[in-house]
Amino acid sequence: MEVLVIITTESNKKNALRVAKLLIQNKLAACVSIKQIFSIYGWDDDIEEIKEFEITIKSKPEFKDDLIDFIHKFSSYDVPQIIYKKYDSEIKYFDWLNKII
Repeated sequence: MEVLVIITTESNKKNALRVAKLLIQNKLAACVSIKQIFSIYGWDDDIEEIKEFEITIKSKPEFKDDLIDFIHKFSSYDVPQIIYKKYDSEIKYFDWLNKII
């Protein structure tokens, strides 16, 4: 009863909402959570400090490659954050996720 969780980021709320809605509409995710974060990271020999929107995608493990391709296609970043892991899930949530997508 494994579910896939992918974490990515977007540069603004409008982009984050667009990505989330497209994931749901295209049946690539059962649920997408968005929260505003503050990130500090290295880029082009500089230190960036920016507000971003973290997107947490809950899906099926077999959709991993399609989700990675989707993020690369729709991300506003040259190098999007794509972090993923499979998690064990409680049976009712697992059943719900599998009914949705």
